[in-house]
Amino acid sequence: MKVTYTKGTISVEIEADTQIELFQQLANFQEIFAESMCGKCGSEDIRFQVRNVDDNLYYEARCISCGAKLAFGVMKKGGRLFPKRKDKEGKWLNNGGWVKWNPDTQKEE
Repeated sequence: MKVTYTKGTISVEIEADTQIELFQQLANFQEIFAESMCGKCGSEDIRFQVRNVDDNLYYEARCISCGAKLAFGVMKKGGRLFPKRKDKEGKWLNNGGWVKWNPDTQKEE
């Protein structure tokens, strides 16, 4: 079966043999691309970007209005992206994981 799913300005065509496969693919897509507004300022002006630093790739959703970002990690098995909504200690981040660099504290908040 083939399904076209649209969320905002993004459309994807998903093909699967079973409903379970289709469900999994839709869930994977929505986890990344359903971000429709910045968790810091509420702006809908979001861009996806990939930064290359010393041959390491960093995947982010970036708010054009306030400069906040939502970082994405890459799973070791399968290479699927996931939004980073917890800190290194496993605690939930504020604003759904959207952070902005604070030059006064020299930290992302």
